[in-house]
Amino acid sequence: MTPSLPSHLLDRWVGWHAFGLRLTVALTAVVALLSVATGIANIGAQSVVGPLAEVIPRSIQRTAGFTGALTGFLMIASAYGLRRRLRVAWYSTVVLLPVTTIQGVLQSSPLSLPLVALSVVTLPKVLYTRRRFDRTAELTPAQLAAGVAIAGTQIYGTVGTYALREDFAGVSTLVDAFYYTLVTASTVGYGDVTPTSQVARLFGMSVVVIGTASFAVALGTLLGPVIQARFARALGRMSDTDLKRLDDHVLVLGYSDIVAAILDENPDPDSDVVVVTPDREVIQSLTDRDIGALAADPDDESSLHEAGVERARLAIVATGDDAADALTILTVRQLNPDVEIRAVATNRENVRKLEDAGATSVISPIVIAAKQLLDPSPGDGTGVDLLTEAPDDGDG
Repeated sequence: MTPSLPSHLLDRWVGWHAFGLRLTVALTAVVALLSVATGIANIGAQSVVGPLAEVIPRSIQRTAGFTGALTGFLMIASAYGLRRRLRVAWYSTVVLLPVTTIQGVLQSSPLSLPLVALSVVTLPKVLYTRRRFDRTAELTPAQLAAGVAIAGTQIYGTVGTYALREDFAGVSTLVDAFYYTLVTASTVGYGDVTPTSQVARLFGMSVVVIGTASFAVALGTLLGPVIQARFARALGRMSDTDLKRLDDHVLVLGYSDIVAAILDENPDPDSDVVVVTPDREVIQSLTDRDIGALAADPDDESSLHEAGVERARLAIVATGDDAADALTILTVRQLNPDVEIRAVATNRENVRKLEDAGATSVISPIVIAAKQLLDPSPGDGTGVDLLTEAPDDGDG
């Protein structure tokens, strides 16, 4: 049985959309790397060359070099967010691409020409794929608290230092106050700004204590999920953060040759797919391919809860054992009465039994193979009706 034309067109449409998403992420990443490289190359430049050299103020000329590298690093973070299809990353990319273009023009060097051209090309592509980036970035309370603590420390230190500027040697502007707070809170302390009174010293000590505490909390909230993900990968399971983020995903219960083919032929590799199987070797292989996997029995209720069965849009049951499939279908249907369940019957006699268990649709590879052989496609030279046509033996 050959695929229908609408199905074939749908597969091509989904494939092109997946390619478009990857292309958007790739272009953004290249712009980020070019911005970093151009900024580093021009970081020591005291002036620019080219037709804009006469109209650009000297202060802006000197700033364009080092800010270009900073923008590039921000773009790298945006490209990583785009890869995860985060909406906030889309917004940041739309804001940063014009910035990289302007910085490239201000630097006005042969190195900046590819940066300007690629930024101009990438922006329409990012705007066109806007709807593909529909995921929200969920921050934990600890991460929110760390961000508030760091911002609060900087505000406290900057305002306080500026208010006490008469008691500090080297502080006369808000920029000086912000600089002193940053180097003090981070315990760098270059020594070029010093307190000259007891009140200023006490204030500086408070900035050190509050700043180191807030930076320590922020470091813990950033490294904690990374370490958790490393341990989860080593143990053959997804991290708690990834599991909680699952929504409208495809849940594959069991692992067999059919499942392997499904994962290989998936037309949209950016869609969320989670495989639940007790096979540790399979889990490790899937994890290495960046495919979500959970080491557990497919019919275990607690494991299905972890895999977000209540939020799944589709469940595919293919353990290779029809009895296990039936139990898994019953469990999934109990936990999510509305989810679509597609099952694979190893024996064709069990198709009706799996449907009775609660499967929305059941396929039998044996039946499909038989229909493929008995239903040739006219004119394409690929099918032979074994019931009515004799195979060509080569005698003419």
